[in-house]
Amino acid sequence: MQQSVAHPSRKHLFIQDVLLISIMAVLAACGLIYEYLLSHYAGRVLGIMETAIYAMIGLMIVSMGLGAFAARTFKQPFTAFAWLEVVIATIGATAVLIIAGIIALTGTLPELVSQTFNLPPDTVIEGGTLEQLREYAGYLPYVAGFFLGFFIGMEIPLIARVRERVYGQHLENNAGTIYGADYIGAGFGALLWVTIMLTLDITTAAVWTASLNIVAGIIFLVRYWDKIRFPKALLTIHLLLVIVLVIVADSGARWMSNFANVLYKDHVIYQVNTTYQNITFTQRRMGEGDNQVIDMYLNGRLQFSSSDERIYHSMLIYPPLLASARQDHVLVIGGGDGLAVRDILKWSPKSVTLIDLDHGLVELYSEQYKIRDDQQTEALRAKLMQLNNSAFEDPRVTVMFGDAFIEIEKLLKAQRHFDTIIVDLPDPSHPDLNKLYSDFFYARLKQLLVGDGAMVVQSTSPYHAQDAFISIQKTVAAAGFQHVEQYRQNVPSFGEWGWTIATKMGQSAQQRIQRHDKLWVTDDYVDLTLIKAAFAMPANFYRDKKSIEVNHLGSGVLYRYHTLAWQKDTGVYAKGSQLK
Repeated sequence: MQQSVAHPSRKHLFIQDVLLISIMAVLAACGLIYEYLLSHYAGRVLGIMETAIYAMIGLMIVSMGLGAFAARTFKQPFTAFAWLEVVIATIGATAVLIIAGIIALTGTLPELVSQTFNLPPDTVIEGGTLEQLREYAGYLPYVAGFFLGFFIGMEIPLIARVRERVYGQHLENNAGTIYGADYIGAGFGALLWVTIMLTLDITTAAVWTASLNIVAGIIFLVRYWDKIRFPKALLTIHLLLVIVLVIVADSGARWMSNFANVLYKDHVIYQVNTTYQNITFTQRRMGEGDNQVIDMYLNGRLQFSSSDERIYHSMLIYPPLLASARQDHVLVIGGGDGLAVRDILKWSPKSVTLIDLDHGLVELYSEQYKIRDDQQTEALRAKLMQLNNSAFEDPRVTVMFGDAFIEIEKLLKAQRHFDTIIVDLPDPSHPDLNKLYSDFFYARLKQLLVGDGAMVVQSTSPYHAQDAFISIQKTVAAAGFQHVEQYRQNVPSFGEWGWTIATKMGQSAQQRIQRHDKLWVTDDYVDLTLIKAAFAMPANFYRDKKSIEVNHLGSGVLYRYHTLAWQKDTGVYAKGSQLK
């Protein structure tokens, strides 16, 4: 009598299927988070966050496609899938740390060469092979992204073959089931990124993601132990990787902080990820005594230097306040560092309303709005509040947290009006910022401005980004302001910088300022003569004005002008980087 072959029961197959689909969903979530981690780190290194994200996503999609093709070469799907997961977890957990170390090494090579050959202290080694090595190191996140994408792309074809081996037959809806798990898992990965991972230190986020990856890999390994080649070796590697994760969790943040010093020209004293951006502060000693210069970077871009920020903020604040009939009620869009508010308070306003998206930024400059109270943050906060004269603690100052595009609608509904409006936003270097430089947004601000008031807009560099600068002027004019003018001043940390000032009726801002014979506040650098002279522009500066487009809402015109004009290098502006 022939012995019958035992087949898995339906219940047993169902349990295995749920296990495989769940593993696929977890791995999809991990893959998406790895993608975001690498793209955000690439943005910090290159100083072009949005471009890095788009490039990384595109690169990883292509590499995933190549990986899917390559998966056909593996004859044993159980073994291939098990080894694949430990490889992906290893790369995901250590890639950023290794890349940061390589960048730090290439960044310090000029100093090592100088010390080796005993060169004079004032000799600067730049260019040549050393500069090329440093430049190439900055693109290593994309190399890691390619390999990660390549291996991640193998997961779906391999898990699909595993399912068919488990069932012992071809599954008609196999692809749909696996892709469904993959898409849903990626959705949860995006949710985890936005709600948790985005605010974690980058090495901590990598460790947690790799941990999920490892757990899924071990579950698969244990369940299909007898179908996998060299399972003991694979289990040993998993356990070794767990030890690596513990080490990275304990020391990774400290190592990254040390490596980060090479990305900036000065010593990094504080870094934090908020929900919206990476904030970095650097410090250097200047001269004798306790004179220290603090610089702040958002996503790798320099926002201010304490050595010369007073020039920028004086030129931002004084002209529109001089051009306004009163200085009683002032609205500030952006300016979460409180430095603009500090200078506005010199004019004895009755109220200052500030709208900023990022509570995590404002809290670093204020006791009233603080979230963190650890020792390191408190030490930094003390320095920053000294810089902005504790502006946010003044009872006349109110902070509204949220997207200014939405928040101004609340002000309009409440029928609020302001004597002066200050728009102190970062450069339009991200598509999300483009709407806050649009004709629609300026038209809404015009409704908030009193008839004899003035509005000013931070307008990037007229030298490096001339087309973007002029586009802002034309966009403000298109919003219905009667007089729109521009002025400029040299800010050493940025070079030539510019602003756009507008009035809605009566005389232009320049005419109003010309009537004054003195500046109402004292300033160590800016005086009335300097302000009046700032309206002078180079010969033929507006020669091509007709060809410059208005930045209509949704057009992306200004973002395109700005992107073409600026090139970033290690968090500082490149010299003469206008592209036509």
